[in-house]
Amino acid sequence: MNLDDFSDLIERPDGGVRRDAEERRERLIVPPGALGRLDELGEWLSAAQQSVPVKAVEQPRVVLFAADHGVAELDVSGRAAGTTHELVRAALDGASPVAVLARRFAVPLRIVDAGIDCDPELLPESVVRHRVRRGSGRIDIENALTAEETERAVRLGMAIADEEADSGTDLVVLGDLSVGGTTAAATLVAALCGTDASVVTGRGGAGIDDLAWMRKCAAIRDALRRARPVLGDQLELLATVGGADLAAMTGFLLQSAVRRMPVILDGVVGAACALVAQRAAFRAPDWWLAGQVSGEPAQSKALDRMALTPLLDHGVTVGEGTGALLALPLVQAAAALAAELPERRPVAEGEDAEGPSESQNADDVKVLDAT
Repeated sequence: MNLDDFSDLIERPDGGVRRDAEERRERLIVPPGALGRLDELGEWLSAAQQSVPVKAVEQPRVVLFAADHGVAELDVSGRAAGTTHELVRAALDGASPVAVLARRFAVPLRIVDAGIDCDPELLPESVVRHRVRRGSGRIDIENALTAEETERAVRLGMAIADEEADSGTDLVVLGDLSVGGTTAAATLVAALCGTDASVVTGRGGAGIDDLAWMRKCAAIRDALRRARPVLGDQLELLATVGGADLAAMTGFLLQSAVRRMPVILDGVVGAACALVAQRAAFRAPDWWLAGQVSGEPAQSKALDRMALTPLLDHGVTVGEGTGALLALPLVQAAAALAAELPERRPVAEGEDAEGPSESQNADDVKVLDAT
């Protein structure tokens, strides 16, 4: 497998359709610019769908990739190592923020176990049947995955993207469920952006104190030393300092772009995977939206590199796809406004944009007088 092959498979959203959508926007009764970024979103969706007017987003889905990361053993997370299965169980039981919002917005929620470190019997078979391996290696001292496992994880993500596209999903909210995932993600971003560990080290979705932050920074620093020699090969980079969930999400993002299926990214893990995918296919980011600002410095670095501007900044740091799901109604609103707002009526002869001419008004008065 060579991820660079995706560069020939991925095309940008249709530029001609986008120009048609922009021209139609000029004719709507609401003045151009009055709807702010909603105009841009509507035009982007038109280009992605190859449709003017844009079609409603009617079959969105939340897809969460789950895994445990060996680096969590260093106490770099606000959660105990090996407890990702608890996050998954909470989501399945409808007791996590993303599950509550998915229920409220009537959006199906799909969880894919790429590398959770638990007995398979603890979770439904529909979740665990895709597992690549149980947990990952400690990226500060060893590879996260073998080369074979990395390829399997990428192909898993590709297969999930195909399944969603084939089932009619028209937009995906992409997130992760992991313990230690932000450490691996920050390492990938630092390696790809050429920055130091301290620049990308954040406090994670669960929050950590200063001592844990220093441990996390040291782990990223050590992992970076291992990552830099393999920067030229995306698969080897994912094997060295990534994880099964990050590799699967990278494959998912690339194949989603091949299938012309738009994706809303959530936090730093999704941003890191997107950055790896961009290295393989420079046109791929045109199919993605950044849902929200997560507060993680590595996310900001990655989004800046890809020129993606987040839709929301509400201070939501919980992760798990929550912030990206909050952005979904905004995207749906943009589609509805672009499709359903009426166009201005054509200007009749002798009438300007402001209304009838003075002579027409005078004629109207004569008619009334005659009556």
